[in-house]
Amino acid sequence: MSCVFCAIVAGTAPASVISEDDRVIAFMALHPTAPGECLVIPKEHIDHFTDIPDDLTQHIIVVAQEIGRRMRTAFPLQRVGFLVHGYGVPHARLIIVPQQGPYHLTSDRFARIDGGEIVFDLSRVPEAARSTLDRHAALLRSTPTAKS
Repeated sequence: MSCVFCAIVAGTAPASVISEDDRVIAFMALHPTAPGECLVIPKEHIDHFTDIPDDLTQHIIVVAQEIGRRMRTAFPLQRVGFLVHGYGVPHARLIIVPQQGPYHLTSDRFARIDGGEIVFDLSRVPEAARSTLDRHAALLRSTPTAKS
């Protein structure tokens, strides 16, 4: 299978799953920019987020909201950010980021200067240990939803 997210859905690639239903699966990010960062993806292979049917998009947001509320209790953070990112794996996803500041979603984790130019990549973001991802997924599964 060429799409690693489809392999996760099929159960042939490892993932630290937070929740799953017949339409979506939520799991921990392999290269988290902060503890707790995770993704919600449609089980159906859809490349562009804007191609997801509206009812499925709504479901993804509702699942992400629930996880985000748990995240506010489970991890130290300032805000919960949602990011639609279309690069890397060609499979639509909503990334849930426990933000540590106003630039956390992009530049302060992915930016570096290379040859006088700003470059964005994962080279400074280490891959998390599976045991850490599994522990964080369990924490997000078991944490009660925070009340606003």
